[in-house]
Amino acid sequence: MELKREKYLNDLKVRMHNGLIKIVTGLRRCGKSYLVFHLFRDYLTESGVDEDHIIQLELDLRENRRYRDPDVILEYIYSRIVDTGDYYILLDEIQMLESFEEVLNSLLHKPNVDIYVTGSNSRFLSRDIITEFRGRGDEVRIHPLTFREYMEAYDGDVYNGWAEYYMYGGLPMILQMKSDEQKVRYLENLFTETYIRDIVDRNGVGKIQELGDLLNVLASSVGSLSNIRRIEATFRSEIHSGISQNTIRQYIEYLKDAFLINEVSRYDVKGRKYIGSPLKYYFEDVGLRNARLGFRQTEENHLMENIICNELICRGFNVDVGVVPTRTAEGDHLARTQLEIDFVANKGSRRYYIQSAFRISDQEKERQEKASLLKVNDSFKKIIIVRDITRVQRDENGIVTIGLFDFLLNDDSLDW
Repeated sequence: MELKREKYLNDLKVRMHNGLIKIVTGLRRCGKSYLVFHLFRDYLTESGVDEDHIIQLELDLRENRRYRDPDVILEYIYSRIVDTGDYYILLDEIQMLESFEEVLNSLLHKPNVDIYVTGSNSRFLSRDIITEFRGRGDEVRIHPLTFREYMEAYDGDVYNGWAEYYMYGGLPMILQMKSDEQKVRYLENLFTETYIRDIVDRNGVGKIQELGDLLNVLASSVGSLSNIRRIEATFRSEIHSGISQNTIRQYIEYLKDAFLINEVSRYDVKGRKYIGSPLKYYFEDVGLRNARLGFRQTEENHLMENIICNELICRGFNVDVGVVPTRTAEGDHLARTQLEIDFVANKGSRRYYIQSAFRISDQEKERQEKASLLKVNDSFKKIIIVRDITRVQRDENGIVTIGLFDFLLNDDSLDW
């Protein structure tokens, strides 16, 4: 099975020879090594780069353990650089290299060397590498497969593909598994044996049960407004745990650093300011979210919202939840209320207001979905994404309604 991952391959291409360390980050098992050691390496050789000008080491392999010594790896790399031509250094699991900062800094002084690294494990997740090289590192963030990428490799129609995708997610290995039982076991074991163990070992987490309970709370309330105080109340009333707000906040940071969840802030559209708490949390991969709950809470409408959020992030947008303060008549006075826009997506000077609507069954439901969008008084595009199959429609207020599959399968769909 050949996955193209064109966006990320292009991200590496445009960064070639920019004088910085290219650092590929992302959720474990989402394809970082495949991108660098297969797709990018093939691109180099197809572009005419000689094999002996590509120096690659997978530092997690036992046969390469001697190269985890900084002096040994530098001696090896320098011995391979025998002329003034361009050399490409590809290092996987860079955190396994002792004093890797010093090694990479030494290599940066070589004028004909271009460096690409990946890294993640229980001691040292990928994001930490970025902090060691502020100003000298260039991050390429990779995500699980989008629905479009998934369908490029999926053997079936779009309807069955969607049913598989919102249930089992977009980790590349899922596409190679034939049975539901295989997929369930893979995702559940990956969560327990890889992600949780990584977080526990790396951060010295003592309250493992509470970490698991927090994951369950966040997974059960995906897309709902949450704050630390409310989560603490849930722990006290339903789990009978006295975990503190500080510990909850710290554990959420661990989950974010491991790329398991994305935190989405609330933005006052009229006041043009961030509100702060409460926030929303979405899972980087819905299959992992479902596995955490034993595939017992798989409401398609909530998972659709999570997938739309992930799609926007993959397209490079900064994503917020929109809040539109308004006043409504209640008897003889006006009451202050807040309407919500599911997503405000920003990229440079571009902005889109987006509603996720599983189904618009009647005019009342349509009115509800459009209410917040109609209260926004700027000229940025307003879009409703529906699960129903529908033609792209634009009403007299400029609000566009687009089908979910049209949105997900076309990278330019926001500009239709």
